[in-house]
Amino acid sequence: MNILRQIALALLLVAAGLQIVPAHADDIAAASRSVVRVVTIAIVDQEVVGFGHGSGFAVGPNRIVTNAHVVELAQKYPDNVVIGVVPSEGSKSYQGRVVAIDTKRDLALIEFTGGALPVATLYTGAPDDSMGLVSLGYPGNVDLATAQSAADYIKPLAPVRSEGSLSASRNIEGINVLLHTASISRGNSGGPLLDRCGRVMGVNSAITRGEDGDANFAFAIAESELAGFLRANRQAFNAVDIPCMSLEARLSADQAADNAAREAADASRRDATAREQASRQQAIEAARLSAQRASENVMAISALLLVLGALTVGGGGLLYSRGRQREAIWAGSAGGVLIVGSVIVFLLRPSEEPMLPPGFAVPVATPTTSSPAAARAVGKMVCKFQPDRSRVTVSATDDVNLDWGQDGCMNGKTQYADDNGKWTRVLVPSNEQTVSVLQFDPDTRTYTAYRYFLSAAQMDAARKLRAQSPLKQCSTDTGARNALMVQQQSIRAALPTTYSEKLVYSCSPTP
Repeated sequence: MNILRQIALALLLVAAGLQIVPAHADDIAAASRSVVRVVTIAIVDQEVVGFGHGSGFAVGPNRIVTNAHVVELAQKYPDNVVIGVVPSEGSKSYQGRVVAIDTKRDLALIEFTGGALPVATLYTGAPDDSMGLVSLGYPGNVDLATAQSAADYIKPLAPVRSEGSLSASRNIEGINVLLHTASISRGNSGGPLLDRCGRVMGVNSAITRGEDGDANFAFAIAESELAGFLRANRQAFNAVDIPCMSLEARLSADQAADNAAREAADASRRDATAREQASRQQAIEAARLSAQRASENVMAISALLLVLGALTVGGGGLLYSRGRQREAIWAGSAGGVLIVGSVIVFLLRPSEEPMLPPGFAVPVATPTTSSPAAARAVGKMVCKFQPDRSRVTVSATDDVNLDWGQDGCMNGKTQYADDNGKWTRVLVPSNEQTVSVLQFDPDTRTYTAYRYFLSAAQMDAARKLRAQSPLKQCSTDTGARNALMVQQQSIRAALPTTYSEKLVYSCSPTP
């Protein structure tokens, strides 16, 4: 049967080299990169005698969940049925094998080798009866309308999405299922039922048939059943229980917070300016009053000298009339000196306008581009997640431990770049389709992670930009840190205009 397997696998790989246009960067588009088409090919005597397909999604980098009935024949006849896993993007398909199956829950776990896929996240919170839902998968009726040949079934292709709402929860023969109105058909079996943030609510498995005008409904195996199946088979999975918040709501809240902060800062500046102006005016009035008093005092001295001089001159005249000429001359001279002194003092009296120091009336602004505290070490901190300031779709929100060193050195090994008083690092991993922009504000002790879920093509472009920077660890070289800043700016310029997730943490010293 090795020859038969090679024939089937060759058929699965004919799509190699195909380029896929990246999907629009939204939550559902990001989740669609975890979705695959599951193809089964039955071969007897080296001839293809049967072909079927369904949908599935990755719960591990190389593990796929689908319905049991999609791969039931492969489980029964492993030597005659080949399973193909066709991703939603890229240029390769993979051969898979069933590693676990639960026919009661209608769930199966497939493993493939040779590649890795973005992993879907389960939503473990309570479902909201009014919440909107999205189904992703490969409906057979669409394939029949668009496929040109059998090869079209094994070409990487974005899944079809349909929208609806949660109608009810039911328990059928001991299995929890969700009843919903997102349109599905044969071929959607095994595909995910998502909330608006792209988290898995269930696994689509069946549809009702509308007769005599009856409405169609779809059934999905509930997330609780899926989680139980994965735990029973020791398969790790991602899960969150934070309710979905739309990106628009988060951006609106951010804008409102920014506006409130700016208004508070403006009000604070206005108050400070008003207080400064009042204080300056008081100082001016005090200086003017002091100058006026000083001028009046000098004028009083001048008047006193004038009076004394006049009296002295008059006394000299009296002495002269009595024949005491010598004393009269001295008295007249002294009186004249006093009168001249009075005139000089009057002419040299101080102005009543205050003399203010240069620059007193106009404050000198000294803007700074970064906080002096930014370059200093902060030390070890534990950072707690702040849900009211964040938007989470698929990421864990565990505490983050930081050891913040001098000049943007984090944990003694990762160099951050100065960003106007804050420190920023752009992470472009090699093994996942997520770019993270990490930012630490030493003044407010706030650590923020902006996460962008990208297509394979976008990740390749980001990795090429990242490779241009040789700085991989902490450095005291200012030039190397500036080069890191420039390189990170080029990566950020290539990212979508809005983030997918925003995780905000408040940091405090480690106890």
